[in-house]
Amino acid sequence: MNGPEIHVEFAPELHLFLPQARRTGTARTATDGVSTLGHVVESLGVPLTEVGALLVDGREVLPGHVPSAGESVTVRAVEHPQKVPGAPLRFLLDVHLGTLARRLRLLGVDTAYESTDIGDPALAARSAAEKRVMLSRDRGLLRRRELWAGAYVYSTRPDDQLQGVLDRFRPELRPWTRCTACNGLLEEATKEQVAEQLKGGTQRSYDVFAQCSACGRAYWKGAHHEQLVAIVERALSRGTHGG
Repeated sequence: MNGPEIHVEFAPELHLFLPQARRTGTARTATDGVSTLGHVVESLGVPLTEVGALLVDGREVLPGHVPSAGESVTVRAVEHPQKVPGAPLRFLLDVHLGTLARRLRLLGVDTAYESTDIGDPALAARSAAEKRVMLSRDRGLLRRRELWAGAYVYSTRPDDQLQGVLDRFRPELRPWTRCTACNGLLEEATKEQVAEQLKGGTQRSYDVFAQCSACGRAYWKGAHHEQLVAIVERALSRGTHGG
């Protein structure tokens, strides 16, 4: 781009996506009279998944707006809670977010997860085919046009990642209803139904079981149950979940 300039100002929440030289949140950038405002914003480093309203000289426009010389652009952050129209709210996570995937499933949130790196094109295609919100820390993946919807995961800490997703999307929480291994739905099970998966001590100590209707994995209140209860109670107590 080497045409007339526009002035772009980014919301503080978006500054981390900008190159170090532009961390003030403002940029002057050239236009070519063809590229859309959405393309300009992404060329400056900010995925459109993180962008809310776009204002040109105070007037809200769509990402398809083609900017003209001298325009002043304000780029706002996406609003919380974010509404995702057109499908039940469900997620797809890439290979780097396994802990977050298990925690969302623990809370009963429909969460697909790829445990191997299948590549950005395949992830984006699955997001579109299944109408799932792609969660990732890969900015390049989030810029793919074929995504159904997407969101950047800002933290590297699982506790903060989970809270970030709950605050942003406010999904309906139904703890203890999904398999943390495969996302299938859990059903009550008798000890006899899951006996093959139990060791001697477990078989003697527990009487209440659940089993995944998809993969058959058995669940009971084992050694790590208190840690899982703490995660669930923390999520429920924040009051950010939908209903």
